[in-house]
Amino acid sequence: MISTNLRSLRHFVAVAEELHFGRAAARLYMTQPPLSQSIQALEQELGITLFNRTNRSVSLTAVGALWLPHVRQILDKTEALPQVAKRLARGEIGTLRLSFVSTTVYGVLPEIVSRFSAAYPDVEITLQEATSNIQVQTLLNNDIDAGLVIAPTHRDFPPGLDYHPISSDPLIIAMPQKWLDEKGKIGYAETINLRDMAHLPLILFPRESSPALHDLITGYYADLGIEPLLGQQAIQMQTMIGLVSAGMGFALVPNSMRTLQRTGVVYRALTGDSPMMETGLVLHARNAPPSAHNLLQLAIQIREGI
Repeated sequence: MISTNLRSLRHFVAVAEELHFGRAAARLYMTQPPLSQSIQALEQELGITLFNRTNRSVSLTAVGALWLPHVRQILDKTEALPQVAKRLARGEIGTLRLSFVSTTVYGVLPEIVSRFSAAYPDVEITLQEATSNIQVQTLLNNDIDAGLVIAPTHRDFPPGLDYHPISSDPLIIAMPQKWLDEKGKIGYAETINLRDMAHLPLILFPRESSPALHDLITGYYADLGIEPLLGQQAIQMQTMIGLVSAGMGFALVPNSMRTLQRTGVVYRALTGDSPMMETGLVLHARNAPPSAHNLLQLAIQIREGI
């Protein structure tokens, strides 16, 4: 088994560059005999002659000359290791595995990713869309570093995870444009009372895939003293808007979804105090990588308008 150490590699490079054992020894602040012994031990270990030696000259063998750039490369990388460690500790290099809910594509995600990439260009970001409950599990399994999730009603997260609110978005109504004529006056006003739509089918997230948003919407119905007429279900926000476009019902979506202009869909605000959908960043409380902490700081700056 090869046990060549960095010290013997440095000895080899010094002799290869000086082609003189005396000068190489002086350069290494050592005497010539131990340097000669080091090179001999290296050659014996490799089973290869690295230098041609005569009484008057020293030269690299063909193999020694070919091996030299490889050794230099290894030594260069070794010398860079302390700086690499410091940059990793500062979160300036490496990777960041970020998961997100679909609603953030139309909200905070683009700005967060853009600002992070500009501030830390040497960190590779991998993005993965997932519902909030799946993100929590993948965080616990250490399969992602941070997640943009919809906050549960009481911000309940498993022990070991930290949650930080980032943005809050009022829910609005997304309804089929053809309802403007078919449903009488509904939709022509700038705001709509949800009670006036209680008889119309609601497209809703299944609770098992998005409990936070499901409970926020059904809780709002309960506060108004009405029951939702449940229609189709959809897991992805884009799918939900597509069902609205097809006239299958209406949906309560975050206000940021207005940027998704879909033919056949109109958006209207709710009358009175709208329920607020909170989005935040969740990460490990103790062993989140430095890049995740950097992401959190940028997200907080965005929240505070910095």
